[in-house]
Formats: sequence, structure tokens, C-alpha cells
Amino acid sequence: MRLRLTPREDSYYDLFADSANNLVTASRLLVEIISDGSDRETLAEKMRACEHAGDERTHAIMNRLNESFITPFDREDIYRLASNLDDVMDAMEAASDLIVLYQLDHLPKDVVRQVEVLERAAELTAEAMPRLRSMKNLNEYWIEVNRLENQGDQVYRRLLAKLFSGEYDALTVMKMKEVVDALEEAADAFEHVANTVESIAVKES
Repeated sequence: MRLRLTPREDSYYDLFADSANNLVTASRLLVEIISDGSDRETLAEKMRACEHAGDERTHAIMNRLNESFITPFDREDIYRLASNLDDVMDAMEAASDLIVLYQLDHLPKDVVRQVEVLERAAELTAEAMPRLRSMKNLNEYWIEVNRLENQGDQVYRRLLAKLFSGEYDALTVMKMKEVVDALEEAADAFEHVANTVESIAVKES
């Protein structure tokens, strides 16, 4: 066990955990939003509240970073992890907003699979954040998130093939593609979070 001779700022861990838990809430709102018969406008408003909460946590991390002399790991990595978590939230909120704005009542079935990937990635990320304190038992997290992102890529390609199959009119294709692109961005952003965690763990090992 390494002996640390200097104190470290522990509040970062709590802020990262809060950000990740907020992503779980957002992913579950997405599950509801894409469900038939849901009150999408109300749910989208809740999603915007999640996005604002995520911004507040990101700003809190950045402010703490500017004020702290000692940090638990590299300042650059703290900034990158906070930004990556924020990117996930932004992409999910964008997808939610587009579904409501474009009044997309009937989405392709594979959109459900896209959102399932995001929900699972959010749960894994929330489980992993508290383990940053010890930097232990994290490798299964980033391996699984990378696997999920690959799965999400396959679903995304199937969705594109369906959208361009001639089944939908051109305007609907454009609207739906913006939604599935935003969901794909969220999956990519989760992978970036996992890759950042892997980088931090390697440096700290």
C-alpha cells in the first residue's frame, strides 16, 4: 500500500459519483420518453432539469479544480473526466428534446436497443465512480462499456439501413437520423468516460 504524505481533495469523488448517478436518472427518463403513450413533454422537462443538474456538478468540479492546490489525480484527467460525463448528458438531453420537437410518435424498434445500451452504460459508470478512490476493480467496467459501445455501433448501423430503406419519407428520415445520431453520440461519450477512467487507473497503478 502506498503511503501518501500529502492530503488530497476528496470532494471530487463525490461530485463524479453525483454526475454519474444523474446519468442513470437521465437514461431511465429516455426509456420512458421512447415508450408509447408517454407524456413526452413532461419527461423532456425532467430531462432538461437533469441536464441543468449535470451542468451544476460540472461547474462545481471545474471551480474546485481552479481552487485546489492538491488533487487526487492529474488535473488534466479531472477536467477530461468531468467533460466526458457532461458530454453524455448533453447528448441524451439532445435526443430527448428532438423526439419531442419533431413529434416522433413512432420510433424504429432498434431505438429501444440504443437506449438500453445507454441505460446499462450509465449503471456501470455509476457503479464505477466510487471505485476511483481505491482505483481497484475497474478493469471489468471499461471492458464492458467498450463492449456495449460496439453493440451500440451495430444497432446504429442497422437503424441507418432501415432509415434509408425507402420505408420512410425523406423528412421523417432526416428527423429520425438526428435522434439516432444523438443517441450514438451518447454511447460514444460513455466509452470516452471509460477510456479516461482506464487512463487514470493506469497512471495511478
